[in-house]
Amino acid sequence: MLNFPIYAFVEFFARANAALKIIIFFVAWIVFWLPMAIPIAKKLQWHPPQPLTEAQKLPLLISLYLLSPLMIWGVTWIEGTSFARYGLEFNLPFWIATILGLGFSLVGLVVIFSIESSLGWVCWQGENFKTFRSLLLPILILALGIGLVEELIFRGFLLDTLAKDYSWGIAAIVSSIIFALLHFVWAQKETLPQLPGLILMGLVLLLARWVDGGRLGLAWGLHAGWIWGLICLDSSGLMVYTERGEPWLIGWGGKPLAGLMGILCLGGTGFILGLLAKGI
Repeated sequence: MLNFPIYAFVEFFARANAALKIIIFFVAWIVFWLPMAIPIAKKLQWHPPQPLTEAQKLPLLISLYLLSPLMIWGVTWIEGTSFARYGLEFNLPFWIATILGLGFSLVGLVVIFSIESSLGWVCWQGENFKTFRSLLLPILILALGIGLVEELIFRGFLLDTLAKDYSWGIAAIVSSIIFALLHFVWAQKETLPQLPGLILMGLVLLLARWVDGGRLGLAWGLHAGWIWGLICLDSSGLMVYTERGEPWLIGWGGKPLAGLMGILCLGGTGFILGLLAKGI
């Protein structure tokens, strides 16, 4: 008799429509996270609705994301599928695509910041290179973890669940909007000007999954590379913005996704992915 509610929930979830499944998933994720989040928040002396500092945000984010594989496993168990259905296949093509995506994203950042440097919009602080170098490995590990979780959730589970009830076009747009809006959980003021860029980023990463034959390797590499490069530059102080660049060009608040150059970087990436999709 004790197992009856569990089986009833499993049957209910399996028969639910896409919207309801997504709501149940995110609510369950938060519920399971709260026993970890509450003591962490107390230790960090964070009291909602106070804004989170970066030092407070990271432990909470890590604890939340560590639960995500368990949550996705629960979905695959209920629906009798596997992680491969959501594009997670740890085989040789997957790893090759991940490495290619990582390199491609870094090249894009180099191009954009080289242009901004030549225009005098950014300057480089060579004395901070040692700090930059020391951050490369730990930030790479962090970026790979964040990128993998977000791709598995948004370009994997969310996209595939929506595509069951809607067209792929609608699923792509809705999943990208949800991806962008959920950034408000962590930083409201910073997220608002980045909202168009975040939506475009979600669409580009969806295109990357399509180009990669339904696997998440290429999307994961791109996502992790952008996180890796931007956090390393920002945290080390190797690159700083000058006052010569307009905020709408370089990004409001120093956030590339909130400016035209960041949008162009994403657009260029999407254009090249589109050419690859056509076999050019």
